[in-house]
Amino acid sequence: MSEEKTNLPELPTTAIDSPTSQTLEYWFEYPVRVQPHHTDYLGVVWHGTYLAWMEEARVECLRSIGVEYADLVALGCDLPVVELSLRYHRSIQLGRVAVVKTRMNEVTNVRINWDYVIESPDRQELYVTGKVTLVAVDRERGKIMRQLPANVQDMLAKISASLNK
Repeated sequence: MSEEKTNLPELPTTAIDSPTSQTLEYWFEYPVRVQPHHTDYLGVVWHGTYLAWMEEARVECLRSIGVEYADLVALGCDLPVVELSLRYHRSIQLGRVAVVKTRMNEVTNVRINWDYVIESPDRQELYVTGKVTLVAVDRERGKIMRQLPANVQDMLAKISASLNK
């Protein structure tokens, strides 16, 4: 893809065009290998595969610090994706290895923002950058919560502190 700037409005991913533009230090790393079912008929990773890898990395990031995603849901709230922004920098071919890097960036009211960088293991090729926003939904009522429950806030504070050490 061309690195040329256009007159298009800036997308949320503009802030994460390169991993060096990030302000937080810690990134959880989740390695992936491109399998045939990840690709289109030309052997290039299908765009939806990146979303699945990002979800897997987020869940494994939480698990790595002792938080099971199911435990968050058991606290009474679902955390669906409400906003997603991706920038594709370069395609990945069948058989290649990549690293999905993720981190929790910000928690505000009922929103939880995560950043992503998908790159080559040697950090020489940048494939995808992205942002995902989750929102807390009351499982019983099926409505967006006005505020995260205190127990969920406490758990997310623990996660944020662990990830940003």
